[in-house]
Amino acid sequence: MSNRLQGSIITNIPRTFTTVRKHSFFAPTPRVWFNSLPIGMEGNDISISTVASEMVVGDRELLDKKIAAIRSTGHQKLQVIADFDRTLTKYSINGQLGSSSHGLLRQENPEFDAKRRQLFEYYHPLEFSPTIPIEEKTRLMEEWWGKTHALLIEGGLTYDAIKQSVANASIAFREGVAELFEFLEERDIPVLIFSAGLADIIEEVLRQKLHRSFKNVKIVSNRMIFDSDGRLVSFKGKTIHSLNKNEHALDMAAPLHDRLGDINGSTDDNASVKRRTNVLLLGDHIGDLGMSDGLNYETRISVGFLNDHIEKSLSSYSKAFDVVYLNDAPMWGVVKLVSQLCSAGVD
Repeated sequence: MSNRLQGSIITNIPRTFTTVRKHSFFAPTPRVWFNSLPIGMEGNDISISTVASEMVVGDRELLDKKIAAIRSTGHQKLQVIADFDRTLTKYSINGQLGSSSHGLLRQENPEFDAKRRQLFEYYHPLEFSPTIPIEEKTRLMEEWWGKTHALLIEGGLTYDAIKQSVANASIAFREGVAELFEFLEERDIPVLIFSAGLADIIEEVLRQKLHRSFKNVKIVSNRMIFDSDGRLVSFKGKTIHSLNKNEHALDMAAPLHDRLGDINGSTDDNASVKRRTNVLLLGDHIGDLGMSDGLNYETRISVGFLNDHIEKSLSSYSKAFDVVYLNDAPMWGVVKLVSQLCSAGVD
């Protein structure tokens, strides 16, 4: 199967849905498959609450073909690429918006938190401006990240502040993430977590919230260098920002700080990762589909988590992603999917 197949969309699909029961690989309880847009999204036949915590598949036939193709080549060809914030982590916690890995950071000097907020308020609208050419937007993102990193250094950020920020943050993984990582680790299937944020914060979230490490997990993000007193002095390699967060960034990745324990292993296996030509991609924004742009994959199954604005976004998500989970769903459906992808043969 080629990139051409994964990008195709079959049109004129009947507006029907069927229930997938216990034998489905996606869930042990009844789920609803939707072909194209659910009836309730167009009229008033069903409410959005009817599909709460359910999954939506725009093209079941195409998804089945992809599953069969990945199974036929074996799990040795599979890798998982995942966004971090709002994908591996929950969108909301106790009814409140959960923290992002970048937004949770608090320096000892609040003045620098305020300065970083000012940068966000200026550059964030530019990031999503439809009128700025991509070359100019890329320059602006590099400028934004550079200024932000400089403030972290100037403000004397310490690793103790990172640990305390994570401890105080309202951030949690979706149910089933640890089990997903364990299943993949047992089969030596690499997990690449892509983030335009800070690897050191993501690693600390993994330590504090999952309480264990996974040798198959590699984080592709901006990494810090601390001095002997635990104070930030510089960053490693090139800057990873929102517009270059894809497989090309593998060459920018660096190993974990030895003194904090090696979760992800060395970067020497980047070549073998690139030879894994089947991809399971997890994201919460359509833009996350670009994370696999640098990989010449044969088959990609994309899973999207649509956490809010469901009525407005479901149509575009169901066209862009092979599978869409609604309303801050847990990761159990992905665990079931991976289990089938790793089973021998084709049904």
